[in-house]
Amino acid sequence: MIDQTIFENFEKEVAYQKHMLENLGRWFSLLFVVASIGVVLAYSFYQRIFPLFFFGSLLIILGVLGMILFGYGIYKGRANLNQFMDYMETKLSKK
Repeated sequence: MIDQTIFENFEKEVAYQKHMLENLGRWFSLLFVVASIGVVLAYSFYQRIFPLFFFGSLLIILGVLGMILFGYGIYKGRANLNQFMDYMETKLSKK
């Protein structure tokens, strides 16, 4: 009875963490698009229209910094999920 409840909660937690990792992946993709738009703006308006070049450079910086942040979050989240799954598998296999 208790083992079944623990196993169901384990499955729910793993599914939830996988869903959150997918959400982080979507944000990473969005920031990649933002950085790409910044590259296009900076390249297109280099030495022509300074405000658009500056805005493009700002988008590149924000996009790359966000990608680094979310990429690190994805990396640590996957490591945490794998560690949690290994721990629960050893805990459930002992019983």
